[in-house]
Amino acid sequence: MDRIELELYLNNLLEAARFKDYCPNGLQVEGRRRVEKIATGVSASLAFLEAALEWGADAVLVHHGYFWKNDTPQITGRKYRRLRTLLANDLNLFAYHLPLDCHPEFGNNAQLGAKLGWIGEQRFGDQDLGWMATLPMPITLAHFSAQVEHTLGRAPLVLGDPDWQLRRVAWCTGAAQSLFDAAIDAGADVFLTGEISEPTTHTAAESGVAFLAAGHHATERFGVQALGTHLSEVFNVEHLFIDIHNPV
Repeated sequence: MDRIELELYLNNLLEAARFKDYCPNGLQVEGRRRVEKIATGVSASLAFLEAALEWGADAVLVHHGYFWKNDTPQITGRKYRRLRTLLANDLNLFAYHLPLDCHPEFGNNAQLGAKLGWIGEQRFGDQDLGWMATLPMPITLAHFSAQVEHTLGRAPLVLGDPDWQLRRVAWCTGAAQSLFDAAIDAGADVFLTGEISEPTTHTAAESGVAFLAAGHHATERFGVQALGTHLSEVFNVEHLFIDIHNPV
C-alpha cells in the first residue's frame, strides 16, 4: 500500500488531531513510499528497529515514538543512532500515543479490558483517558491480582488488603498513576495502571481503594498489536508484532 494512504487512514481512525499530547502523533520519520510489511511494538527502541529491519519491515508502528515535549533538540547519542537506523534503511516510523490509549476498539485500554473480560461502561479523568467497568460479581483483591498476573505474565505490585471485595474496576494503561484520585472520585474499588509513585501508597491506604501497578510496557502491548492485525486484514499487508522485553 501507499505510505500516504496508510498515514491518512491511521490519523482518521485514531482521531489523532483531537488530542493534546506530549509528542507528535502520526508519521514521525518518513521512509519509502511503498509499504508491504508493518512491524508493531510498544516503543521505538534501537533493538526494536533492528528486529523490524531483520524481518524486512517497510514501516514500524509504535505507541512510544520520538520528539517528546521537553526533549533536547540535539541529534546525538541514542537519538542519533535510532534516527540513523531509520533514515539509512528508508524505514517509516509511525507513532500514536494518547490516540492509541483511547481508541474504543484498538486502544490500549480497550484491549486490556477485553483481555481481562472487563466491559468499559464509563470514562473518567483528563481527556477521558480512564476506563471503568462493573464486575458481574464481587471478587477479592487477591483473586483480582491473580487474574491480572495470569493475563500479563508478570506479578503486579499491589496496594490494599488481599481480602477487600472489589466490584468497580478502573484502569488506564501506562504511567497513569496521577489518575488515581479521579478513579476514586468516580467510585472505583480498585485502580490498575502500569506505574506507581511514592504518594500512591498513602492515597490507597487513606482512601480504602486498592491499587495495582502492573507494568508500563506490559499493559500497553495489546493496543498496537490489535491495530497492526487490523491493518493486515484491511490492506492485505504483512504484520509482525515484536515484543522487546521490558521489566518496567
